[in-house]
Amino acid sequence: MASSVSNLASTVATATAAALEDLHFSLTDYIVFSLMLSASAGIGVYFGFFSKAKNTTEEYLQGGKRMPTLPVAISLVSSQLSGVAMMSVPAETYSFGFNMIFVVWAMVLAVPVLIYIIVPVFYDNNVSNCYEYLELRFSKRTRQLVTVTFILNQFLMLPVFMFVPSLAFSQVTGYNIHLINTVVSSICVFYTMLGGIKAVVWTDVVQGGVMLISVVLVAILGTSNTGGITNVLENAAEGGRFDFSFGIDPRLRLTFFSGIASGLLMWTGKLGLDQSCVQRIVSLPSYGHAKKCLLMAGVGFLLIMSFTCFTGIIMFAYYYGCDPIQAGLVSKPDKLMPFFIQDIMGHMMGMPGVFISCVFSASLSSLSASLNSFAGVVYFDYIKPRINHSEAKANATMKLVIVVMGAYCIVGGFIVQNFNSIIQTMWTITGINMGAVVGVFCLGMFVPRCNAKVAVSGIAFSCLAMLWIIINGQMNFKAGLIKYDPLPNGLDQCEAKGFEVILNAIRNKNVTSIGTTAVSSLETPKELTTAFESNRDFSIYDTSFYWYKVLGALLVFAWAIPMSYVWPLDKEEKQNPKLYSPFVRSLLNKPSPVLELEELPLKTPLSEEQIKEKENGSAAEA
Repeated sequence: MASSVSNLASTVATATAAALEDLHFSLTDYIVFSLMLSASAGIGVYFGFFSKAKNTTEEYLQGGKRMPTLPVAISLVSSQLSGVAMMSVPAETYSFGFNMIFVVWAMVLAVPVLIYIIVPVFYDNNVSNCYEYLELRFSKRTRQLVTVTFILNQFLMLPVFMFVPSLAFSQVTGYNIHLINTVVSSICVFYTMLGGIKAVVWTDVVQGGVMLISVVLVAILGTSNTGGITNVLENAAEGGRFDFSFGIDPRLRLTFFSGIASGLLMWTGKLGLDQSCVQRIVSLPSYGHAKKCLLMAGVGFLLIMSFTCFTGIIMFAYYYGCDPIQAGLVSKPDKLMPFFIQDIMGHMMGMPGVFISCVFSASLSSLSASLNSFAGVVYFDYIKPRINHSEAKANATMKLVIVVMGAYCIVGGFIVQNFNSIIQTMWTITGINMGAVVGVFCLGMFVPRCNAKVAVSGIAFSCLAMLWIIINGQMNFKAGLIKYDPLPNGLDQCEAKGFEVILNAIRNKNVTSIGTTAVSSLETPKELTTAFESNRDFSIYDTSFYWYKVLGALLVFAWAIPMSYVWPLDKEEKQNPKLYSPFVRSLLNKPSPVLELEELPLKTPLSEEQIKEKENGSAAEA
């Protein structure tokens, strides 16, 4: 048995290598890719050496609060569309269906929440760092606790941002993935360090244009090669990719309710309560500019991400009945996108280079924005209080922080390469604390009776509870009690479709039964939670990772509301109404209701004793 498995693995590896010889980068692709990187580096050089601007922290982190609206909006869109989105979102819809679109369209709800509830608070209090708000509303300890979670998140997530596009580049060129990661991360660190927020925004504009062109081209060419939109929709429907789930069981992997709820919380948290985005929003001259910016960013995000989601459906329709993953040509869904691009666009001069540039553009925009905001938070929260501050010293220190963090991202790639599902890993990691962070901001803006002690203990309670739930959930995964198998595909139509590359892999060794052999040889538990159903008794540890952020935020309120009665506000403590969301202020400032004459209580007649007392009092005064 072991020998046959070894032979099978060897055969599949040989077939994969042979297939990838036909799928390669041309000289034109390398030129296209190099131009994109050169443009990004050139923008950094311009703002670092030639732009006439003051060498101040406000200029470096906020562009002097004179940033134009449209570029900032494009920058916000670009930074939300990391390489993870470009690679893993199509892989998600390919494997598990189109329910991911609910997460994307939650942005329709998130934009009004940001415009009318959250962002006005930052402008009214003139804060440049969103964590500064927590110090104003609660205490310095609250701010420090949340910035620690921000820093930990960056340490966990930044290596992922650059590793995913390096994975794509390695898939189509054969170059060592860590060499690619080192070169491109270094270029990103270079222009971010030199140019500050202006370089971040204007490189995002270039990279956003590349992304938009790429996803539209992939959607058009993929649909055309599949035989038109009708074939795409028919194949996807037959393969169950349009079976939308409206179940309320939180153990189901992704449903309408978990998608909308988690998407709303995630986009609110990422765009409105994460310093990498807030820093750009408050760099605009006024709140009016911020409103326009968020509206434009919302529309742009929905456009690009809807195309990206649908690309996974197009991929499935194209490979319906001839799955490259089952054939052994692609090791996991996260690697499928570059394979698909080379398959449909490899013969077109420069097109694979455009797509790989798109994936790298998405990751570079996320990484540069995160590095810039990370440097600002580390300096102002942890370094500035301990040194003699000067503008020159501040800028030099922040640049050094960016370089150190860039080096860490390169080393972190060696760990990220062991992840199976990138998108699941990201949602799980951020599920530990992102819900708590969003929860404490909302607590500050919506619940005036909560004080610093309640806020700090609420964050701690939420993070510890989520850590416990996630660890036990991962143990259930390891024990085989939770298993997210994708929707089925097959290899029965490869010959009819004339997919020679996949057929060559199959002819070398009949791999049709790879999946069934692996499943049948393992003892699967009778009681199991899958992506689409569960026959186990309910356990919170089986909750889908898409609910983690929502659960984290709810835990903050579940702790804080009761504890606000145990630890009430000091009666002498004055509340600044500007620290609350506009609709809460309107409730606090509501005048007492004016009573009509009929509603006033009638005076009761005085008793004889009261009359005598009143007369005696009058006589004494006389």
